Amino acid sequence: MGGAMLTGWLARGLDPKRVAVIEPYPSAEIGALATKGVRLNPSPDDIGNAATLVMALKPQMFREAGPSLKPFVGSSTLLVSIMAGTTISALQEICGGSVVRAMPNTPAAIGRGITVAVAANNVSAAQRAVADALLRATGSVEWVDDEGLMDAVTAVSGSGPAYIFLLAEELARAGVEAGLPAELATRLARETVAGAGELLHRSEDSSATLRKNVTSPGGTTAAALEVLMGPDGLWQLMIRAVAAATKRSKELAK
Repeated sequence: MGGAMLTGWLARGLDPKRVAVIEPYPSAEIGALATKGVRLNPSPDDIGNAATLVMALKPQMFREAGPSLKPFVGSSTLLVSIMAGTTISALQEICGGSVVRAMPNTPAAIGRGITVAVAANNVSAAQRAVADALLRATGSVEWVDDEGLMDAVTAVSGSGPAYIFLLAEELARAGVEAGLPAELATRLARETVAGAGELLHRSEDSSATLRKNVTSPGGTTAAALEVLMGPDGLWQLMIRAVAAATKRSKELAK
C-alpha cells in the first residue's frame, strides 16, 4: 500500500529527491525508485526531521519498528499512519509528532481507492491539508472526528475489496456447478463484478435502485435474490463478516 501511494505521489509530480524510504528489505520496484532520486534507507543524520512521515507497516511490526523511526520525527512532523488497529495514542507514545490515522484500501493502486482519516487534536489545518492531498493521490478521502469509527471503517472499506474478490471467485465456482466451462465462468464472473462496480461508480442511483432496475418480477434475477436476501442470506453473512473484522481491528490495538 505504501508503494502504491508513493507511485501516485510521484506520478502527480512530487520531486523524488524530496522523498526518503525506510525499508530494510526493499523490493525491486523500490530499488528502481532509488535510481530516480528517492533516497533509500538514509540515517536521521542525513535528512534530519521529516516534514511528513508516512507509516506503512504491518500493525504487528509497529511495536518493534516504530522506535527506530522516532529519530525522524520532530515537534512539527506530520505523521500519517495507514496501519490497521493502531491508535493515535500508540503512535504518539512511540513516535510523537502530529498524527493523522488513515485507512486506505487496495484499489488505491489504480487511483480508485477510498481512504478514511481522523486527525489528532494537535494536527494543524495546514497539516491536515497536506495529509488530505497525500491521501487523495490514490482516490477519494473521507474525514471523521471519532477515532472509534476506524475499526468499522477497516472492516467495511479496508478489508472490503477482499469480499468483492471472493464474490467473483464464488460466482465463477457456482457457474461451474451450473455446467459452464471453468475458463468461461471465471471470465463471466470477473467482468460482471468489474462492470457492475463501474456502473455503480458512474451512476447517481443508489445500489438498491440499480439492483431493482436489474430485477424483473418473477424473473431469473428475482429467483436468485430470493436466496441471497433470505433469512440466512448475504445480509446476515455480511453483518457477521464485518463484525469479525471490526473485532480483529480492535484486538490489534491492544
